[in-house]
Amino acid sequence: MACATPSFQSYASLPDELRLFTGQNRDLSLAMPVHARVTVDHPEIVQVNGESRHSFDLNLKNPITLKSASIGQADMQLKLFGKIPLKTVRVNVVPDLKVIPGGQTIGVKMKSAGILVVGHHLVTTADHQKVSPGEQAKIQLGDLIVKINGDDIRDVAKVAPYVNEAGKEGKPLKLTITRNGSTREVELKPMFDVNDQSYRIGLYIRDSAAGVGTLTFYAPDQGVYGALGHVITDMDTQTPIVVGGGEIVHSNVTSIAKSQNGEPGEKRAHLLNEGKVLGNIEKNTPFGIFGKMTDMPEHGLNREAIPVAFAEEVKEGPAEIMTVIDGQKVEKFAIEIVHVTRQDVPATKGMVIRITDSRLIEKTGGIVQGMSGSPILQNGKLVGAVTHVLVNDPTSGYGCYIEWMLRDAGIVLEPTAIQPQAS
Repeated sequence: MACATPSFQSYASLPDELRLFTGQNRDLSLAMPVHARVTVDHPEIVQVNGESRHSFDLNLKNPITLKSASIGQADMQLKLFGKIPLKTVRVNVVPDLKVIPGGQTIGVKMKSAGILVVGHHLVTTADHQKVSPGEQAKIQLGDLIVKINGDDIRDVAKVAPYVNEAGKEGKPLKLTITRNGSTREVELKPMFDVNDQSYRIGLYIRDSAAGVGTLTFYAPDQGVYGALGHVITDMDTQTPIVVGGGEIVHSNVTSIAKSQNGEPGEKRAHLLNEGKVLGNIEKNTPFGIFGKMTDMPEHGLNREAIPVAFAEEVKEGPAEIMTVIDGQKVEKFAIEIVHVTRQDVPATKGMVIRITDSRLIEKTGGIVQGMSGSPILQNGKLVGAVTHVLVNDPTSGYGCYIEWMLRDAGIVLEPTAIQPQAS
């Protein structure tokens, strides 16, 4: 019965750890009709109810207001009647962080950090046998060829000269490949294809990928951006592409194929101003692509940076997304965050969202391909990005927390360790 009381439920919801940006306030409500003594080991970092004292009494019936004053960690301990330990909350204060939300549709052109194997090809030999030298060498789909005969290789067009020379000399190629994070050496002997009258290695290979997505944020103080909200994989092997370079450019939405149950739609777009690069591509992670961006991107709704939210701040309820459905115009549309998953470590699919804006549903049917990366805003803060659509219900989909994208962008959200004081 005690567990069902509002006071106990308020106590149970009190976290063991809180995170605040500098200058941010947070109210904790216990609604317990008792007095307690609060002790803060670093009141210069966190103030309780505006007090700079280490210890004082308060009434737990009233909300407790925490105000972050400087970067670091502080422990707040509560004792009932000044004697009985009730709760200790660790408060981590990190530097204030604001970014400019995106929403712009971008073209993505990415080079892999080697030559990606996407298939096996059969070579017709002089005795009319059909074999794949690459398959015989036990090269697998998704393998990344990073060196040929000790030379770095990233361009498909540069593979043929190595193959022809090795074939004419009757020597095997020495390939350095990476597979599942490990590197290995493989020998592959080209074979003469009587149909093509040329030497072949029996592999389908690719060195780049291109597509359309949405810019999530631009951090002007750090000069970096984040986009897409999910990893870019090769369309044939479904393996993540290891970045060897690339760039993002402006894109113009020309039309939209609407999503239907069982069939996700897509934005149809073409790249603009290919000579004007918005940013480079340095990372391709489970939370999107990241790189440097030196100037504020054009066509955005927000010219000023806004606060970001920690994962634990995101609540079920109304929110908005920013995206483009025509041309280059970024617009806001109403959504509902219908479920949040508490995540202490980075993980995808942090929230389930549902499109509630009738105009967006009429235009797109819900979430479509190319909308991934669209920023999610709640209560004036950037909280996440759209990542996937639910195929059987295109009005619903998943989002990731912005915190994980910011970490992958190299923007630190961890508190600075407290330095011990000399005595």
